[in-house]
Amino acid sequence: MSLLSASDQSNPSRADVYARITYDIIAAIEKGAGEYRAPWHHDGSAVFRPANVLSGKAYRGVNVLALWAASEARGYASGLWGTYRQWAERGAQVRKGEKSSLVVFWKTSGANSDEQDGADDQEPSGGKRRFFARGYSVFNVAQVDGYQPEPQPVLDEAERHTHADAFIASLGVAIEHGGESAYYRPSTDTVHLPCFASFRDAASYYGVAIHECGHASGAKHRLDRDLTGRFGSRSYAAEEMCVEMAAGFVLADLGIAHHPRPDHAAYIASWLDVLKDDPRAIFTAASKAQAIADWMHECQPKTDLAIVD
Repeated sequence: MSLLSASDQSNPSRADVYARITYDIIAAIEKGAGEYRAPWHHDGSAVFRPANVLSGKAYRGVNVLALWAASEARGYASGLWGTYRQWAERGAQVRKGEKSSLVVFWKTSGANSDEQDGADDQEPSGGKRRFFARGYSVFNVAQVDGYQPEPQPVLDEAERHTHADAFIASLGVAIEHGGESAYYRPSTDTVHLPCFASFRDAASYYGVAIHECGHASGAKHRLDRDLTGRFGSRSYAAEEMCVEMAAGFVLADLGIAHHPRPDHAAYIASWLDVLKDDPRAIFTAASKAQAIADWMHECQPKTDLAIVD
C-alpha cells in the first residue's frame, strides 16, 4: 500500500515505488470500472491539477493520477499537497495518525539534494544521464491544522467554454464537423467530430475534441508517436489510455469536466492487463500524456495567462 502514517520514518524511495503507485491506480480503475471511470475523469471546475504547498507548482505526469486517485479514495476536496516538512515550513502541523500518499520524483544518479530540491516529477526520456525514481510521502491540506488555503478563482461556465474554444483553435489541428463518429485521420491530418448539438452537453463535446486532438499530437510533424496500432491491440489501447489521461489533464486546467466514456469499456480490461503485467507502464503512459498536454499548452498564445501548468 502507498499509505504511511505521519510518524512512519521509513523512506518510501527504498520501496518499490513503481508497484505502489501502480497498485493504487489499478485499484481506482477497478473501483470505477462499472461506470467506466478512471483517476483521470473528474467533475471540472471544482478540480485542479494537484499542487505543492511550498513551491505552488502543479504536479505532473503520474503524480497527477496518483494524487487524484488518493483524493477520490479518501474524499479530499482540495488539490493542495506537501511533505511533512513542507507543511511545517508553512506553519502547519500534520495531524497525528494521518496517512500519507506517495508521489515520485526523478533524480540524477549520484545527486545529493534534499527533499524535492532539484528533482522533477516528470519521467525523463532520452539523454545519457542515469535517473532513478525516488518516492516522497505527502499529505493533503485536509490532513493538517494551522493552514488556510486561499480560494481558487474559477471562471463562470460561459467564460470557460469560450476559453476552451480558443484553446482548441490554437492547436492548429484541422477539425471537420459532421457525421456520427469522432476520430483522427492520420492520412489527412484531420479530426472529425459530430456536430456540437449531437453531444449531451458542452463538456462532452470538449472532452471528445481534446481527446481527438490528442491523437493528432502524435503525427510525425508534432510528437511523432506510433499511431499504427490496430483496434483491439495493446498498442491501440495504450494510445487511447495516453490520450484519455492527457484530456483529463487539459480539461482540469480548463475547468471543464472530463466524463467517462462508455465506448472505452472495451479498453479497461486491456489497460488493467498492461498495468498488472508491468508496474512501470503507467509511468510511461503518464509521461506521454503529460507531453501531449505540454504540447497543447505550448500552442497557446504567450499572452494567455489563464492556464497555470
